[in-house]
Amino acid sequence: MTSTPRSSTLDRVLVLEMVRVTENAAIACSKLIGRGDEKAADAAAVEAMRDALNQLDFDGTVVIGEGERDEAPMLFIGEKVGRAQGTGPRIDIALDPLEGTTITAKAGPNALAVLAISEQGGLLNAPDVYMDKIAVGPGYPAGTIDLSKSATWNVQSVAAAKGVKADELIVCVLDRPRHEALITELRGLGCGIMLIPDGDVAGVIATSNPDTGIDLYMGSGGAPEGVLAAAALRCVGGQLQGKLVFRNEDERGRARRWGITDLDRIYALEDLAAGDVIFAATGVTDGSLLKGVKRRRDGVITTQSVVMRASSGTIRWVDGEHRAHRHA
Repeated sequence: MTSTPRSSTLDRVLVLEMVRVTENAAIACSKLIGRGDEKAADAAAVEAMRDALNQLDFDGTVVIGEGERDEAPMLFIGEKVGRAQGTGPRIDIALDPLEGTTITAKAGPNALAVLAISEQGGLLNAPDVYMDKIAVGPGYPAGTIDLSKSATWNVQSVAAAKGVKADELIVCVLDRPRHEALITELRGLGCGIMLIPDGDVAGVIATSNPDTGIDLYMGSGGAPEGVLAAAALRCVGGQLQGKLVFRNEDERGRARRWGITDLDRIYALEDLAAGDVIFAATGVTDGSLLKGVKRRRDGVITTQSVVMRASSGTIRWVDGEHRAHRHA
């Protein structure tokens, strides 16, 4: 992995501040785990994350958020956050206060509160459309994956680089009807497939953790989630490519409004998240990456988070204990 120059803008203090922000969101929406109300869970996470961001001394701009202003009352794309507008360091923010709203409503695994920050201009201002993605973890030669080639080519390439047969790989895919042909092709190669109901940020990051057994991530999910996942892989190593998918002219117009002119471009990892990047996530429900929020009988709320920084390659695992009266 090439080293990333340390940013003077992203102060070391911000690393742990980002954990506080994702903890706030995770705790707020945890009260709605299994309650069947996706919108209420998302709204609780959004409000808590916004409040936490507005306590920080920076001049922040949301470049990936809950959507465009007319469809998202808070944490919309372009919203300014932080209490040092015009005076503090200029920070771009990509966020998903609750990655896995359906998962949370159904008390399923791998729901996360997620956040990435960079210096101004470091994160792709991706429109809220689909993105075809392919990702592998660290340790593979450059060019091991290529989104312009078939799933079969990519599986065989990763298998060769790993020194195993194609049928020894496990591929993570979102369980969606649109992936029927992809799943058929992978099954034809004998691959193991981990189908996930939601949460493709966690799915991409899982390729970087040997304990998950996942070798590859493939398929289409949200473009904003692609940028968040890229920020994480920038910190831990790995390769990711993404290509925006447009279903209609309205979505193409949305991309042009955000300054994207080449609608067929395949984005590499550093096209999505460049320079120094900090990525933080807190578990909402238990998952492959993090434990979820727990409420103990003594009134203590426990959280588990991870925070990573590209310039140092540091990964910190943070177990938090919070007094319940502060999060009532």
